[in-house]
Formats: sequence, C-alpha cells, structure tokens
Amino acid sequence: MTLRTLFLQAPSFDGYDGGAGARYQMKREVKSFWYPTWLAQPAALVEGSKLIDAPAHDLSWDDIKHEADDRDLVILHTSTPSFRQDIRTAELLKARNPKLTIGLIGAKVAVEPTVALEASPAIDFVCRNEFDFTVKDVADGLPLGGIDGISYRDAAGEIVHNRDRAVIEDMDSLPFVSPIYKRDLTIKKYFGGYLLHPYVSFYTGRGCKSRCTFCLWPQTVGGHNYRTRSIAHVIEEVKYVQREMPEVKEIFFDDDTLTDNLPRIEELSVELGRLGVVWSCNAKANVPRKTLEIMKKGGCRLLLVGYESGNQKILHNIKKGLRVDVARQFTKDCHDLGIVIHGTFILGLPGETEETIEETINYAKEIDPHTIQVSLAAPYPGTFLYKQATENGWFDGSDHLLTDGGTQIAQLSYPHLPASLIFDKVEEFYRRFYFRPSKIGSIVWEMVRDWDMMKRRLREGVEFFDFLRRRKQAA
Repeated sequence: MTLRTLFLQAPSFDGYDGGAGARYQMKREVKSFWYPTWLAQPAALVEGSKLIDAPAHDLSWDDIKHEADDRDLVILHTSTPSFRQDIRTAELLKARNPKLTIGLIGAKVAVEPTVALEASPAIDFVCRNEFDFTVKDVADGLPLGGIDGISYRDAAGEIVHNRDRAVIEDMDSLPFVSPIYKRDLTIKKYFGGYLLHPYVSFYTGRGCKSRCTFCLWPQTVGGHNYRTRSIAHVIEEVKYVQREMPEVKEIFFDDDTLTDNLPRIEELSVELGRLGVVWSCNAKANVPRKTLEIMKKGGCRLLLVGYESGNQKILHNIKKGLRVDVARQFTKDCHDLGIVIHGTFILGLPGETEETIEETINYAKEIDPHTIQVSLAAPYPGTFLYKQATENGWFDGSDHLLTDGGTQIAQLSYPHLPASLIFDKVEEFYRRFYFRPSKIGSIVWEMVRDWDMMKRRLREGVEFFDFLRRRKQAA
C-alpha cells in the first residue's frame, strides 16, 4: 500500500521564496514566487499525495500542523538558508505524529547528507541527487536499505549511505507537473515582476552543459548532461495547461538553458507557434539571430538572461563560457525583434573590484534589458565557488547567507573589496539603472497602456522602495 504522503515547502519568512523552483532562496527586491516544481514532480508519481507550498500561500505552522495527523510520510524540501527552520518544522511534525517518516530533499542535503541527518533525530532519511523515483520507492513502502540514492539512520542509529541512484535518461517517464499545480496550488499566488500573471512554469529537460562556478542545481542535483523530454511530450503538457488552466497568460520553461540545443528550441518554437501560446524561458546570451527569429515567430515573449558581469575576465573566472561582445549583439538582436529581456547580474564574484562593478553597471545601462535583478555572489555548499571561496579565505564557510528577515547578505570579502562595499553597490546598481529618464519613461508607458500593469507596477514600486529600506537596515 502506498504511504499517505505529504510534500511540503515549510512556512518561512514573510515574502521569502524558498521554493524548490527558486534558484536562489531569499527575499527579492520585488515579491515573487516560483512554482515548487522539484516537489511537484515526485508528488505526481505518488498516488494520493498532497503538496503544500506554505510560503507562497502565506501559511503558518498553525495553518498546516493538522496535515501531519493522517499522514505516514512527509517529504520536506530544504535549502542552505532555510535548513535550520525546516529542521524545526520536521521536529514539530514528529512531535505531533511520532509515527511519521520524514525525509529531506534539495541541494543542501544532496551534498551534505551526514550533516543533515546529524542535525536532528526527527529526520529519518535524505535523498541525494535526482530524487523523483527515490521518493516513489519510499512511498511505495520499500525498505530503506534497498533504495538507491538515500542516506538514512538504521535501527542501531548508524548513518548508512546507499549507492547512488542512476540519473533519469528517459525524461518522458516523468508525469506532468501541471496537474499537481491545478490540484494543490492556487496559481494566482505565483508571480514574478517580469512574467505575465498568472503564469505556469515547468521543465522540458534537466541538466546544464555550462560549468558556471556559482550555479547551484547543475552542480548538486541536475548534472551537466542536458536530458530532454520529447517535443511531443512537452506539447501535450502545454495543451493540458491551455485546456485545464485557461487563465494562464504565459508559460515559462525553466530549463537551466533551454537554448543550449538550437535545433530542439527551433523545433519546439514551431510547435508552440501552432498552438498560439505565449511563452518565455531562460537563455544564454549567445543565441544566434536566426534562432531568435524562429523563437519570436513561435510566440516567445521574454528571455531571462544571466549576464552576471560586464567584465570579460570575471566571466572567464566563473567559467561562464560567454563573450561580452557576443552578449551585446544578442541583446541588440532581441531588442530589434521585440523580445523582452529580464537580465540578471551578480556582484562580488572572483576578480571583482570597484572598477569592474562600475564596468558592469555601465554595461547594463548600455545593453538596457527591460528589467534587471542584481544579486550578491552566494557560495552555496556543493558549488565550485564554495570550494574556491573557503580555500582562499574569502568567507568562513558558514551557511548564514541571509539576514534573520530573509534578505541576502554579502558573504564574500576580498582584501581589496570588503563585503560591506559589495553590499552597498547593489542598491547603487538598481538606482542608476532604474532612475534614468529613459527607463522611467518606458515603465510609465507600459503602465498607461494597461490598467492591470498600472496596479502591478505601483505595488512593485512600493515593494522595491521597501527592499531598499530593508537593505539599509541590514547594512
């Protein structure tokens, strides 16, 4: 008999996006929530399961505690910033229902399974690496000793690490996640400053061939081999969304870099164009114009692009595999074709100086994406950046990546560039990018053409200035 299973993203800071779809777990400059896709996927494999995403639905412990009463198994997603709070949730669940089996998933426990199990006796097992079918095996009642890909505490209290589970090669063997969203989530609770609302996001493949030193999921769970679903399989899920969730205005394909495989993205774009769907995706800033033209014709509205830095040496340092001049031409092509860009940048990466920060700010203003996100370099355990930073003494190796309120702090500090200065430069970056007459004009024009956008941008404006205020308090 299948265990009665609850998949849980635990309550957390107000406005904190710690979901299993969030690339970096933190409060952002404008409130946003990503779908907990990495929880929804195994939930789709387990008959009778339930998924609760507490942060996005503003649920407290008191709101969810009763869910433990009639369950056999709870799968908690955790991350480095939320780990201690998630452990506390696990302990509360176990105290309420001592018969519960509780397992943890996520990048944090994939790379530090022993640390996770030693943190609390409430944790019965953790899943390492790609965990969908691992969780299904547990839910199907298989003995923990015979399940690949887990670490657990045996009857004697000893920690046992089973052999690794092979990665999934047949991605079509995974069921759709959209029906789980529809069944268990309120989709209007999920939004981002640059996506149409409401939106839906899911993966068409896993893994990323790029070797960016800071990027968390490919180095811990997804791997560097880009494994893809068939085009037909993806299109069937898109049709499901169109049919069963007609209020959705945009589909975001959350593959690490969907555009890595040019023939596939071109074929997918043609099929999406036939459905008349509006869509967006992550993209590396090196997609040729020919492919961009096919994507635009197929309904692509927006690309989320990780520029990271405007300095070529820093891009080399982080193994980005991108040339600044290529990214500049790519951005010009997107502007010409009418493809909107949300650009992301990171301050404090290896090689950063006050001069390179200035170079990146000027670069962002020059290429002028429609919206931006500026983050601080985050040395998550399991990444090359973490190893590099601890070996060089750039930070103390702690897991304290956020303030007590959930706002990101500057972890890395260099002899020539202290963390406090890097932290302050984030606010300067935002102000200098957004407080330009041309940028203010484009945002105002966007607002006057659409009443819903007017209300949304006004709300985001309040959140943005509150974000700047919180950063001053955290400094």
